[in-house]
Amino acid sequence: MTVTLDPPVTTEAPQRDARDVVRRARQAPIRHRRRLVAGLVLAVVGAFAARVLLGDYTVTIPDFVRILGGEQIPGATYIVMESKLPRAVLSVLVGLAFGIGGAIFQTTLRNPLASPDIVGVSLGASAAAVSAIALAGWTGWSVSLAAVVGAVGVALAVRMVAGDHGGFRLVLAGIGLAAAMQSVIQYVFTRVDEWDVQLVLRWLTGSVNGVDWPTIGLLAVVLGALLPATAWAARSLEVTELGDDTARGLGLGRGRTDLLMLLGVLLVAVGVAAAGPVAFVAFLSGPIARALNGGRTTLLAAGLVGAVIVLAGDHAGAYAFADLNLPVGVVTGAFGAPFLLWLLARGPLNGHRGRRAA
Repeated sequence: MTVTLDPPVTTEAPQRDARDVVRRARQAPIRHRRRLVAGLVLAVVGAFAARVLLGDYTVTIPDFVRILGGEQIPGATYIVMESKLPRAVLSVLVGLAFGIGGAIFQTTLRNPLASPDIVGVSLGASAAAVSAIALAGWTGWSVSLAAVVGAVGVALAVRMVAGDHGGFRLVLAGIGLAAAMQSVIQYVFTRVDEWDVQLVLRWLTGSVNGVDWPTIGLLAVVLGALLPATAWAARSLEVTELGDDTARGLGLGRGRTDLLMLLGVLLVAVGVAAAGPVAFVAFLSGPIARALNGGRTTLLAAGLVGAVIVLAGDHAGAYAFADLNLPVGVVTGAFGAPFLLWLLARGPLNGHRGRRAA
């Protein structure tokens, strides 16, 4: 008589299957984020190419390469190197700064309304710059520095008024200070000399036109320092989204959040210092990037979305209307206002379903 024994029962196979399921679940969002970033990079490249090569004066790709190589092509070289290319490069840099800075505000404070446009940071920079031009007679780098100081000052004031509370209390404090800054701008505008009206209007609307290469180079250097620091500080961003109490329970100190907020303020401030307060870019970029990423926050995607918005807005402002060249801030403001109304009408504004704002 032959007796057959069943193979011993082991839990190794079920455990291996469970690990595979968990691994795939973790890798799926990462793969999606990579595909999203790659797609947005292609969108930025396409918008950049359209801004430089197309328009009233078209430039072929071979001619563009020859111009970058230093060859002088009558008419084309001046248009590309002094108008189209600097505007496109500045649009990318400013879009990155506004997009990442706005996403930091909205994510850290867990409220899509808590963007630099709404809480007064951009207006603080504009008020300081306009005051420096009209009242002190400053020009050049000193005006840009005043804009940075103004943005940081308003951010600190909002933080002090709101105290340890976030959410709507900080937004309300920011709206109040934004109204005060708007009053300052309106008063100072009445004191502006007629020769400075165009310069002041640039600070009120936001424009990438007429910026020289040294300014663009300085902005690139500053962003080269701020962006790596932001990437390091943002490693704990997902924990910060859970709220202050949960973050402290997980060992995340308040200092990391405050550092990330400061970096967000500086990113927005240098963007305003270079191009003025381009309306609603910081406000739009974060929610669009979250929607494209399945509701998850990604600062890089927000920055790329901001770059696409500024590039497309500048191109539309320059060529969408015959005999009319609109600043990019006018175009983004026209599209951003309906988005704000839609966001207000859609329901809870704390950015997390089922979670109340602090």
